Amino acid sequence: MAQQKRTRIQEKNRATILEAALEVFSNQGFRGATLDQIATAAGMSKPNMLYYFRSKEAMHIALLERLLDTWLDPLRTLDAAGDPVEEILGYVRRKLDMARAYPRESRLFANEIVQGAPRILTEIKGPLKALVDDKAALIAGWSAQGRIAALDAHHLIFSIWATTQHYADFDVQVRGILAPKGDAHFDDAAEFLAGFYRRALTVG
Repeated sequence: MAQQKRTRIQEKNRATILEAALEVFSNQGFRGATLDQIATAAGMSKPNMLYYFRSKEAMHIALLERLLDTWLDPLRTLDAAGDPVEEILGYVRRKLDMARAYPRESRLFANEIVQGAPRILTEIKGPLKALVDDKAALIAGWSAQGRIAALDAHHLIFSIWATTQHYADFDVQVRGILAPKGDAHFDDAAEFLAGFYRRALTVG
């Protein structure tokens, strides 16, 4: 039986709940978040909220599924026909831009991973692994052809995740040390990472 299409009001309420859940989960983590906190942030009663999502876990899974798809987009755009160094530097920039634009989502994902990824492990071992393996093979091919320096492609991808998502996941630490004006440190990070990875990728 086909699922009944949601009304515009239902879609709006679901979006409101997920926005509230994202705020609470990114600050409190899954275990620290409560339905009461999410309902308060959403500005609705708990029974009304539970009409749309039957549990805290259902909200968390909905957010993670949406996030994982968005999170993979920058890697998907790595183009085999492009210049290898510029393609990888473009990926670094896109990941840093995402850390800047989606800090709460990044923290949500990091919290899930730290807890052992109980809700998205299947996706990690399935679609995420398949995409990473595919792009790692592309990068390894560039390396074998001498178009970039010899390196381990999987660990290159992991290092890009670490050096870009750090600015979202450890935002308080970064701001506490640098005391930046607004988000100016992201521009500095972009310049630093571009130079860092260009040197690492350049042959000779």
